[in-house]
Amino acid sequence: MDVRVSSIAERPDRLPALFEMADTWPEFVTNDPVGNAHYGRIPTELPEYALFAEDEHGEIVAHAFSVPFALDVDGRRALPARGWDQILLWAFADLRRGTRPDTVSAISVTIAPHAQGHGLAAVMLSAMRAGARAHGFREVVAPVRPSAKHREPHTPITEYAHRVRSDGLPEDPWLRVHARAGARIDSIAPASMTVGASLEEWRRWTGLPFDTTEDVEVPGALVPVHCEPERGYAVYVEPNVWMRHPL
Repeated sequence: MDVRVSSIAERPDRLPALFEMADTWPEFVTNDPVGNAHYGRIPTELPEYALFAEDEHGEIVAHAFSVPFALDVDGRRALPARGWDQILLWAFADLRRGTRPDTVSAISVTIAPHAQGHGLAAVMLSAMRAGARAHGFREVVAPVRPSAKHREPHTPITEYAHRVRSDGLPEDPWLRVHARAGARIDSIAPASMTVGASLEEWRRWTGLPFDTTEDVEVPGALVPVHCEPERGYAVYVEPNVWMRHPL
């Protein structure tokens, strides 16, 4: 698929269409409170880090968000166990305080449903890397959400992440795209995203009863959701895999 990749900084007129693009994220993922508070700020406050791809008809078929942040500062240094959530908090705290960033973190790569299977994820990842390099950064990090882990919700993420094929590349398709781009696994982010909500909300998001005191397997979830029916809530704590892309 031939596409043209631009940033919202270059094409601010495309912001409404970017948010109108269909996606395949599970509904519970889009209800992460940290993401709700900060994800939508990226195109407006950091527009050069909000990329999108248009097809030959001018339709937006993919977008990729990243954020600059300071890693080499006191109290940080290591990539955080709270992964995706923590990076969003750090990035916008740094922006507010005027802290100079030294690293770029990927936040998302999203492909429209009808455009999947054409290699656009690799195209958008490459564009993200090129954008970070153009801004003078030497590294991109990514709290990667393994795309096939939901098929094995009970497999420990440490075991799953390090599975490789006969060619030495990761078994997971999305981890493999990153590896082919030059990334290596750094560590596990065991609590990269946390979604806590009432049982009524979980039932609405998933169509499941959520009426037993046990971990619930939810379609699209990388690990089971912990359910507490007597307390009226359930919590999902998603693990991700930190990968580092030297530039």
